[in-house]
Amino acid sequence: MAGWHEEVWAAVPPGALPESFEQRRELLLADVIAGQRVIDLGCGDGHFSAALVGAGMSVVGVDAAEEALRRARTRVPEAEFVHSEEGAPLPFADSSFDFVWCGETLEHVVDVQLLLGEVRRVLVTGAMLLATTPNQARLVVAREALAGRPLERRFDPRADHLRFFTARTLRELLSGAGFDQVSVIAADGPPLLRRSLIARAR
Repeated sequence: MAGWHEEVWAAVPPGALPESFEQRRELLLADVIAGQRVIDLGCGDGHFSAALVGAGMSVVGVDAAEEALRRARTRVPEAEFVHSEEGAPLPFADSSFDFVWCGETLEHVVDVQLLLGEVRRVLVTGAMLLATTPNQARLVVAREALAGRPLERRFDPRADHLRFFTARTLRELLSGAGFDQVSVIAADGPPLLRRSLIARAR
């Protein structure tokens, strides 16, 4: 998997903003509290890590791609950045973080259940995971299926999305990983056609 992650990042132009960056940054900064120890899980090139540091957080960025981490270290020298192999435990002690941000990452992960169990392990009891991921709403998928090409693009075996979630499946996944308080809402678009899922879990 390591080579695949590096290929994905080699194709990302340096300095490119993450999708819906302003909107997701606002979402993130509304939930964190200055002084918290935060993991930016799937940190990419560090745009969200920079926002967290600017808001007074102690930040550790984690990614499976060394190229992403190289860019992140240049962008945010105040943060710590750690490489984590796909499918390996997170390299942190139990109950060592106050908050985990996982923005547009779960859809790229092979073993999502393992990763979320690790997130639960490293969070302080009662601390929050905030995650966003694309929403595979039934009406959206049906419309794409009727159109043909949009659905083919979504499920192209060469694409970097490996997992696909609805609000129900994401909620069940988080509960199965040991989170007791789970909220998943659909956002970004009209009802029944909302493109994003926002999950908060403790």
